[in-house]
Amino acid sequence: MKNDADTALIDTWRAAWPEALAVWSKFTRLRDPSLCASRVEASKQGLSGSFAMIRLLDQSVVVDLPLVTELGLDDYALEILAHEIGHHILAPGSAGDQFRLLARMRRALPTLEQHAPMVANLYTDLFINDRLQRQANLRMADIYRKLQQGRTVEARAKGSGGVWTLYMRIYENLWQLEKGELGGAGAENEADERLDTDAWLGARLIRVYANDWMLAAGRFATLLLPYLVDDTDALGPSRYLQDTRDAARGCQTYGAQQIEDDEEGGAIHPVHDKRISGLDGEEPQGEAPARQGGGQLREPFELGDILKASGIDLSDHEIAIRYYRERALPHLVAFPSRPAPESQEPQMEGLEAWEIGDPLEEIDWLQSVMQSPRPVPGVTTVRRVYGREPARAIDAVPVDLDMYVDSSGSMPNPQAHTSFLTLAGAVIALSALRAGAKVQVTLWSGKNEVMQTPGFVRDEDLILGVLTEFFGGGTCFPIHCLRKTYAGKRERPAHILMISDDGITTMFDKDELGNSGWDISAKALAQGGAGGTMALNLARDWDGAASHKWLQQTYDDLKRARREQGWDIHAVERYEDLLDFARAFSRRHYV
Repeated sequence: MKNDADTALIDTWRAAWPEALAVWSKFTRLRDPSLCASRVEASKQGLSGSFAMIRLLDQSVVVDLPLVTELGLDDYALEILAHEIGHHILAPGSAGDQFRLLARMRRALPTLEQHAPMVANLYTDLFINDRLQRQANLRMADIYRKLQQGRTVEARAKGSGGVWTLYMRIYENLWQLEKGELGGAGAENEADERLDTDAWLGARLIRVYANDWMLAAGRFATLLLPYLVDDTDALGPSRYLQDTRDAARGCQTYGAQQIEDDEEGGAIHPVHDKRISGLDGEEPQGEAPARQGGGQLREPFELGDILKASGIDLSDHEIAIRYYRERALPHLVAFPSRPAPESQEPQMEGLEAWEIGDPLEEIDWLQSVMQSPRPVPGVTTVRRVYGREPARAIDAVPVDLDMYVDSSGSMPNPQAHTSFLTLAGAVIALSALRAGAKVQVTLWSGKNEVMQTPGFVRDEDLILGVLTEFFGGGTCFPIHCLRKTYAGKRERPAHILMISDDGITTMFDKDELGNSGWDISAKALAQGGAGGTMALNLARDWDGAASHKWLQQTYDDLKRARREQGWDIHAVERYEDLLDFARAFSRRHYV
């Protein structure tokens, strides 16, 4: 057997592409498919294991022709290409819908979430293949017959796993085929009766939700769940059909962190859905899935799991940067704009006819004579027209931001769980950038646990990269960073912002050179020239008469900092309230 596809086969498949597009619509437009003549070429395209795949990033279809030949599918160019186009047109269609689909699948597969990409692929294949088989009269059933025939004698003797058997039985129900015709045969026993019932429910699900496939995703995954539990080789022959496994690789991730209203309620068995079973059960939550959840968002680790299952190749840190950027966006200040005042001096805009009855002094005699040597009043006479021109707006100098964020052990890891310190820092920093300011971020914990941007910068990724890191150690403010930042006079004013808890008072200790933290703080405020703010996780009545004894010194230090140095101290009882503080701070300083 040859390892490479011959030219004739490539030409045949290329010629089938326009017809495959027309199966969906004569107006369908996708870039030409990548028909790989060798396994090496397919691997370079990112295709391995399956004989075809899609890329949502560039709306591409990739086919491994040597594997197609090995599986005996050379004559099914139209069917296979039309199927791959279906993934672009029908399901999932976009990276955003792929993220939503996997989120629903994962919720319906507790402890077996790793199978969500495979289940999602099988699920979308059902909708596409059923449409192509029944409406376009393509030979989709023959492809499964070929796959069954192409299995080795040993593999056929072992039989198919429960997942694959159920899946084939669903197709047999959809297309009214004899039981076992596609490989969905089983022994006549109680387990087989259950499989028959589940296959009927699966086929009903595909038909009932043909125009609303996202809503039923959790139901399908719930139907497969007990078979996945018992099936040690859940992929089976479907390993060749994983064409959406990495479909979203390289795509933007916006929208994946929103939990939809019907996502959790959709993880029910189809038998409990009246529209599918006809029995008394749960009513669907609307004809179309809600696009916006009730304000509920995923945790960073949940978002990471969904993105990785979609083929997104990002580290936890890179995912966290995207997570907090997206969460911060709705809370940012608007881009600055200001009306330009009119100039005081009138500016000539042109000429218009001077007519009898207009003031005589308004005639522009030079222009009138240039039009006609013998002026005729009201006919050849003209006058100048004046207007006012917007003056150049004078830009105000934005106040730079010098932000210090606590990352000690009492704070959450922003890469795993929502950190409102990180989110508040992102809202304020990105708002400052919108206003034209530069930002320096310092993340700190214990001694020598410090991370800082390279000075005051305007690079979002650098800023968010520091904000989303985590130390989780002791608590010791980096006094030396504050000292070095304000060692000399600044050209632009800077506001100093501290986001922490009662551990912030370590900034008033002595530094490694023996300098007083109080003196360094006072000098920093003076050199910064734009004041300082502390947003601290404290009791709202922290500055009242009744304080805990062990906190008395901390509170006394904070009162002294406010009284002697002018620090603006905001007590935040819950970390969630830092978001409200961030919005108010951004509007006060950067609008």
